[in-house]
Amino acid sequence: MDRLRKIKPLWAWLIYALLDTICVGMGMGVPFFNILFGFVVGCIIAIRIGPDERDTRAILREVLRGGGITAGFTLLLMAVLWERAIAMLFDPVADLANFGIPMILFEPRASFIGWLVLMILISPFLQFLMTVLGSVVVLAGRSREKPTVG
Repeated sequence: MDRLRKIKPLWAWLIYALLDTICVGMGMGVPFFNILFGFVVGCIIAIRIGPDERDTRAILREVLRGGGITAGFTLLLMAVLWERAIAMLFDPVADLANFGIPMILFEPRASFIGWLVLMILISPFLQFLMTVLGSVVVLAGRSREKPTVG
């Protein structure tokens, strides 16, 4: 655990960027593994905060900042990855029905828009939530370990 605390923040974010990009590749553009990876990242963020006696607001601010940065990076990756598909929305001759996405709304254009919103916006938000959940789990376990005086 001390090795995690001693890593410089720049190196930690570079390692995260590499692993997050690998997760995007493993999911072939669908950020399912990024969402799960968010839980691990949240645990690491909480471990890096350390056992110091800061106020709750400062700890939660750091957790939210870390979750926001990780979700922002995944949002950027998804936007870059799906940018050509976004361009297809404005092409009147594009064959959206045979693009390979599930037709959940029974209309190709609506399903395509829904898929892009899910991939580019909702998935990074879910990763943010998993990051916060991982941090809260570690912080809650840490607060239970402290002996109470009285």
